[in-house]
Amino acid sequence: MAQDKPFEGVTVNIVTFTGPQIAEPLQRRAPDFEKLTGAKVQVITVPFSDLYNKLLTDFATGTNSYDAAVFAPQWMGDFIEPGYLEVLTDRVKGDAALKWDDIAPFFRDFSASYKGDVYTIPLDGDFQMAYYRTDLLKEAGLEPPKTWDDYLAIAEHFNGKDLNGDGKADYGSCIAKKRNAQSYWFITSIAGNFLQTQGTSEGAFFDTATMTPLIDNDGFRKALQIYVDSTKYGPPDEINLDVGDTRGLFTSGRCALTLDWGDIGTLAIDPKTSKVQDKVGAVIIPGTKEVVDRATGKLVACDATTCPNAIDGVNHAPFAAFGGWSGAINAAKDAKTKDAAYAFLSYMSAPEQANEDVTIGITGFNPYRTSQFENQDLWIKAGMSEAAAKSYLGAIEASLNSPNMVLDLRVPQNQRYQQIVLDTAIHRTLAGETKPDEAIQEIVTGWDEITEELGKDDQLTAYKASLGVTK
Repeated sequence: MAQDKPFEGVTVNIVTFTGPQIAEPLQRRAPDFEKLTGAKVQVITVPFSDLYNKLLTDFATGTNSYDAAVFAPQWMGDFIEPGYLEVLTDRVKGDAALKWDDIAPFFRDFSASYKGDVYTIPLDGDFQMAYYRTDLLKEAGLEPPKTWDDYLAIAEHFNGKDLNGDGKADYGSCIAKKRNAQSYWFITSIAGNFLQTQGTSEGAFFDTATMTPLIDNDGFRKALQIYVDSTKYGPPDEINLDVGDTRGLFTSGRCALTLDWGDIGTLAIDPKTSKVQDKVGAVIIPGTKEVVDRATGKLVACDATTCPNAIDGVNHAPFAAFGGWSGAINAAKDAKTKDAAYAFLSYMSAPEQANEDVTIGITGFNPYRTSQFENQDLWIKAGMSEAAAKSYLGAIEASLNSPNMVLDLRVPQNQRYQQIVLDTAIHRTLAGETKPDEAIQEIVTGWDEITEELGKDDQLTAYKASLGVTK
């Protein structure tokens, strides 16, 4: 019996954010895992805005309520340096069922590794993309957006029209803009295209020579104005909508365009909730024909020198926002509990489970394994048309393979820079409480204060080190 169920009597407490996304597959598969191994998995959920601090406080105080956690991999440095997370390097190398080499190199590197060792198991892959209604654009004779000017023009064209046949006015664009939620990545998806041109290693958050925030310049200023302008073509309460809200609006046919991670592609094929089956296309995040000259802070035209990675004269800088939810193990736990926690994370990530979960919209899991990109039948079987699968996977692969991909911020206390300072300043401007220039100064001041507090040289070293990635 012990051999059949090696973790009989073991309970694994695993924490993640209040879903249903991400928590749903963990909760759904926990009973099956218990039948196989004997381990009882209890999934604890907390609001996304609290997840980082809940984890850090639990680790730092020695409370150790959680045996494992599924969280943003960009936070892992803050948990690894004090020794809170278990090193998984040898485990993944010896785990044939996990098929580690099938996980795409980017996710094995950025989402799982830190200073040469593996600390997390990827369960998800994340890039922000633009989605559009193929039927609407075809009928109007419009092409999918290549630039942000295109995006706004398409949004304006469709805004106020009935897009789903229910007799009500609908929206040109739906973007989640709620504060203290999962919205603060969207501004970088716009701004990165103006700020980063020379490839991934150039970075889009700070100057790599001075650690000066790349905020007080005409590129970020233009991006912020685009973000504010997009609100004119969205739902009246857009600044209070989270991603779950905008996804529901898009799949119910009420939005011509949206920005999101990979979730829309699979939510759109759910026959129970989607009104836009076979009516959704995806493209790499729109770009720009003007980019920032970092010496002057002014915008200059794209050419072979200023935009060496441009496509048809457009600089695209697809943003690996968040990085993809990943699972880690509390190093303070006993060996048996750690073994059971690892076995559960490995089980969740193994192709037998993962290849199904990434095709189900409610999971929040998006493709991250090479085989998931190569096997189009996986997506067609799940309900996508061949054209939809090609569009969806193509947009993600174009982002993943871009030499100008923007990496998410991974320096000590990145959560303070983004989830607190950036999020607060952007939301205040969206709400009309401040002007864009005031938001820019708030961000610069806030980021500089954090950098000085933590040590400018140390933060700069960490930032430069984070810009190398294996793809």
